[in-house]
Amino acid sequence: MLGIIHEIVLISMIILSFLVIEDKNLISAVIKFALVSLLMVLALFYLKAPDVALSAIVVGALVIGLFIYTIEEVEGVCD
Repeated sequence: MLGIIHEIVLISMIILSFLVIEDKNLISAVIKFALVSLLMVLALFYLKAPDVALSAIVVGALVIGLFIYTIEEVEGVCD
């Protein structure tokens, strides 16, 4: 059963990654990227690597926050 869940998580990561690449709206792409990051953390927990998963949570939160801040600043300058 755990193998099936793991495969579903990995396939979802691949599909969401393609959606992130093809998305024209940057905020929407960042939100999808956050979901990919969340699924990666779940995959790391399934692989019994909680220390790496916790590090991925921190790094993912910082990167996503930085992406959103940068997008808002750039769009504010362009307007």
